[in-house]
Amino acid sequence: MSDNRRSQKVTQGNQRSPNRAMLRAVGFGDNDFNKPIVGLANGYSTITPCNMGINTLALRAETALKEAGAMPQMFGTITISDGISMGTEGMKYSLVSRDVIADSIETVCNGQSMDAVLAIGGCDKNMPGAMLAIARLNIPAIFVYGGTIKPGKHNGEDLTVVSSFEAVGKFSAGKIDKAELDAIEHKACPGAGSCGGMFTANTMSSAFEAMGMSLPYSSTMAAEDEEKAESTEKSAFALVEAVKNQILPSQILTRKAFENAITVIMAVGGSTNSVLHLLAIANTIGVELTIDDFETIRQRVPVICNLKPSGKYVTVNLHNAGGIPQVMKMLLAHDLLHGDALTVTGKTIAELLADIPENPPADQDVIRQWDNPVYAEGHLAILKGNLAKEGSVAKISGVKNPVITGSAIVFESEEECLSAILDGEIKAGDIIVVRYEGPQGGPGMREMLAPTSAIIGAGLGDSVGLITDGRFSGGTYGMVVGHVAPEAAVGGTIALVKEGDSITIDARQKLLQLNVDDAELAKRHSQWQPRQPKYTRGVLGKYAKLVSTSSLGAVTDLNLHN
Repeated sequence: MSDNRRSQKVTQGNQRSPNRAMLRAVGFGDNDFNKPIVGLANGYSTITPCNMGINTLALRAETALKEAGAMPQMFGTITISDGISMGTEGMKYSLVSRDVIADSIETVCNGQSMDAVLAIGGCDKNMPGAMLAIARLNIPAIFVYGGTIKPGKHNGEDLTVVSSFEAVGKFSAGKIDKAELDAIEHKACPGAGSCGGMFTANTMSSAFEAMGMSLPYSSTMAAEDEEKAESTEKSAFALVEAVKNQILPSQILTRKAFENAITVIMAVGGSTNSVLHLLAIANTIGVELTIDDFETIRQRVPVICNLKPSGKYVTVNLHNAGGIPQVMKMLLAHDLLHGDALTVTGKTIAELLADIPENPPADQDVIRQWDNPVYAEGHLAILKGNLAKEGSVAKISGVKNPVITGSAIVFESEEECLSAILDGEIKAGDIIVVRYEGPQGGPGMREMLAPTSAIIGAGLGDSVGLITDGRFSGGTYGMVVGHVAPEAAVGGTIALVKEGDSITIDARQKLLQLNVDDAELAKRHSQWQPRQPKYTRGVLGKYAKLVSTSSLGAVTDLNLHN
């Protein structure tokens, strides 16, 4: 078969003369119509520092694709800045943007009969959005990460955007003055790149490297370093080889690849959002993966990287210590990775890691030695119970006491919750409940970085719990439980909680329990009425109608035939 097996539908034969005429106008010559056409999905924008350096990388990839014998066709795709929309109604569009990105890449690549796709993204939803499209398309593909931001510096400390969110809580609690708040704001984000800790963007880039859909080391490179551009160029050449050899995403994104990704996410202390995104991608590619698989893997994988938000270091430090290949080699050496899993390079994981030492450098503590982990088990716990029959996700890193029972303080939105925290209304022992923020009820499953950072900033991180059917930023830590399912909007138990009810969060027992008897809950449920949807038109209206439960990844194309 030829390398242009899909695009020849629009480039070959007399009847396609008009099609070729259009292509000539964008740079095709007589010798180009037999070359594979590679879609170059460019996530560039000046909306966020995460994406503002991407166009330079896209142009480098475009040149490399031509050198490798392909014909690139560049197109744009959107992004939403979680950090900028955080705490506002605009955050409802964040998770939605994942599916808009997936839809847009799928639409262009299938609409133009492209032979392959190279996607470049930076901000949180770019990566899972691109991978959902890659899974749907199942054409040769590679993901290129735009790169991480370098840390800001203040009083000898590394800063990330989360430093600024936490400073708001400290300022509200009277722990810092306005001058300190302003200083952190000015220094937190010094240039281009995605948020600098092991937050969602760096978690997903690490996961995709672990899955073999990105080149080794590429997931932890700084956006502004020359090696990032060089890696982008190498990615373009690797993709053209994958086209020649017809290495397809369905051969790479196997059950073994997903298990490898989850294992790496646990080892690096990654974001809760990875649970949602990997479930969605697995669903799309047709791999059986459940929320319970994360708990199974968590129990056998230690956290070996000391990274923010709860740890000390940022992602550029991880890169300098050996990056994801070093982490993966340690896991492989202890039989926790599938070394025979295929990568986009055509090599297996084990082959790619062959020359990596089994132990990290002794003169650093970003990646801990195997016998000295940060935590003996993974940090993303799946809790179930009458409050979360389908499951919920707790990030238990940085928590001194993983068990808390307290009285419910109920909020019907994130804004109400944040106001109460900043006004000093939340006390030690309280369990905050933020509901009607789920995929359907929000709609859009907003992240709660503002409230959780305010709790940490106020010094209540070890004494206050927070549960929600919404999400958490990758920058969140503390006794917080998100993705509670079923969500309030569909009558999940979280909708039945009353002020003052006793709630238990027990990460040891993997329990999220409303301490109210079944008869009382049945009575409350019989009296419960669903809310009228806030959005009935536009993208949020469509999303609320289509989106699945979070325990299935909040996908928008599930059971459309029903």
